[in-house]
Amino acid sequence: MSDLLFIFQWWLIWLFLGITFLPFAAHLFPSFFDKGYVFAKILGILAVSYIAWLASSLKILPFSSWGILAIYIIFVISSAIFYYRKKTVSTLRPYLKIFAIEELLFLGGFVLWAYIKSFEPSIHGLEKYMDFGFINSILRTDFFPPKDLWLTPHSINYYYFGHLTSAVLTKISGLDPAVTYNLTLAHLFALTLTASFSLGANLWHLFSPKSASWRTNYLTLLSGFLGAFLVTLGGNLHTIYAFFQNYAAENPVPFWTLPVQLNLQSYWYPNATRFIPFTIHEFPIYSFVVSDLHGHVFNIPFVLLLLALFIVIFHSQQLSVSRLNAVRLSLISLLIAVFLMTNVLDGPIYLLSIFLVLLAKERFSFSKLKLITYHLSLITFLTILFSLPYWLAFKPFGAGIGVLCAPKFLTDAGKIGPLLFEADHCARSPIWMLALLWGFFYSVVLAFSFKSLRSLKGLKLLISENLLIITFTLFATILIIIPEFFYVKDIYPAHYRANTVFKFGYQAFMILGLVSGYLLIRLIAAKKLIPLILLLPLFLLVSIYPFFAVNSYFGGLKTYKGLYGLTYLNELYPADYQAILWARDNIKGQPVILEAQGDSYTDFARVSSNTGLPTVIGWPVHEWLWRGSYDEAGKRVSDVSLLYESQDQELTKNLLKKYNAEYVFIGALERQKYLNLNEAKFESLGKVIFSSGQTKIYQLTK
Repeated sequence: MSDLLFIFQWWLIWLFLGITFLPFAAHLFPSFFDKGYVFAKILGILAVSYIAWLASSLKILPFSSWGILAIYIIFVISSAIFYYRKKTVSTLRPYLKIFAIEELLFLGGFVLWAYIKSFEPSIHGLEKYMDFGFINSILRTDFFPPKDLWLTPHSINYYYFGHLTSAVLTKISGLDPAVTYNLTLAHLFALTLTASFSLGANLWHLFSPKSASWRTNYLTLLSGFLGAFLVTLGGNLHTIYAFFQNYAAENPVPFWTLPVQLNLQSYWYPNATRFIPFTIHEFPIYSFVVSDLHGHVFNIPFVLLLLALFIVIFHSQQLSVSRLNAVRLSLISLLIAVFLMTNVLDGPIYLLSIFLVLLAKERFSFSKLKLITYHLSLITFLTILFSLPYWLAFKPFGAGIGVLCAPKFLTDAGKIGPLLFEADHCARSPIWMLALLWGFFYSVVLAFSFKSLRSLKGLKLLISENLLIITFTLFATILIIIPEFFYVKDIYPAHYRANTVFKFGYQAFMILGLVSGYLLIRLIAAKKLIPLILLLPLFLLVSIYPFFAVNSYFGGLKTYKGLYGLTYLNELYPADYQAILWARDNIKGQPVILEAQGDSYTDFARVSSNTGLPTVIGWPVHEWLWRGSYDEAGKRVSDVSLLYESQDQELTKNLLKKYNAEYVFIGALERQKYLNLNEAKFESLGKVIFSSGQTKIYQLTK
């Protein structure tokens, strides 16, 4: 099949998902100018994936193409009944034009990113082996939890629900996972683009001072497009360093201390995400460019769906806190449950946001705190219930909450409950660095605020008319501030707050992008030329980031390679590539295959990652992170060496039995790493079932 057919087939699945779930979306978002058309797609993949996961987790239905199709057919029938009883077709007919606009936007974004990905489709480098391995393991799974491909016989002890959604679509489509990995990146880009468009447009449609029909008010669409651009493609002000020389990423200094010099060719785009020392502060376009299918990327559409629910709840006069219906409460709870299974810190982050939004909905009436707390407790309970099968198979590996810059009497105490006080952990972000990362967004907020603040009456009007926007901005600001005082402790000693800054800042970026797009349109509508002129250079700086990132990662879009992600493997290790394809297609189930072990971010573990077959040990440091201990992973490193190099056949047989290994892979990396490789013993312990060049797969005799 050609790439165009792959793209068409994948898009067709999304089109049918959207049509099927449109009546449910229209019911959830009755006040939206587009009736929630974009969010119907997200509801679709959420519902089908969750039911497939739940049914498999409870051993009711195997995770299979036929099982997923059966689940989808049930939703099709339910949707048809909904269409008929609610007369949805006639109700939605006036909105066909905006449906077409949003579908074309989705298709355009999908084709655009699929085209860009085709210039560097390799599932290779950074975290791709982990992400592709998760997907491949899930594809081989009958019942959840899926097997950990890098620590047999354990199950995955990490957040895999996002990878499950890709596996669901792969099973439905029947396409090669090495293609669907890149199609998944393309559809995530398209969903982010269209969902943020819908949010930006509906903010204007519902909250602009002078409401008008979207058909006659071009500002509705403009607010959508600007919000979509800032969330999906926007960067930060770090790009200003492209206009100065002698920038050193390892020791950044203020740009105003450097000589002016245009460095458009040498600007290194990852520096914008590693600017503050020992931290990570990524944003969506960087994620789409580097192409790691990590949880924070999979969770973007679900987060945008939750923000859409916040908007409709806040806007509706009928949906007071006391009248939040069971459907919306359940959906919010399901989304938080999915957050916990996809990108865990998003769970507590958005529980906080629910509290703030409900409090703002009641105009910060503290007399309603009891009622809000009740709803929050109910949401928390339902969240735990919806995700319970996941937690029953998951062993928490968090080591507590660290407190930055704690006083001496607390650091002497060391730990009080879950709080950790460590004397050498006092790294806060310099203000000027924070200003470069977040300066554009807050400049827009300040420009809009100054425009409105002419008197005390103006302040009251500003607050009353923009309470949701203020709440969103406050929430994002809290997310930026929290990692300056607290961090979630993990295994990284020098980068101890990196993941906390990363996960909290990622959400803040998306929210501030939506807010800024809307407020810029408010300034345009008010014809405030001076603040717009002052903001223009800052807007240009955040807008040029994709130019650097896309050109650098994708080689200037000069060499088309297609969407197949394993071409690199054929080029680097052609014999191994043939063996891996054979193993993927011919070895059924998930028997254990022995392969060489190596460090994270190397080419080791390429067999397990590309086939979904579990091995004895893959990337040990990743297992250390996932399990909170290096003990088990560490001892397996030496065991794998013994398996390949030991002359003691009895020892080898015992180790193979210990790990229940049925196959042994001997390829380029095994021969490279194990200089004393003893291949002869495997010939006596089994037989060669595949051979290409010097690469062999042995099947062991039981």
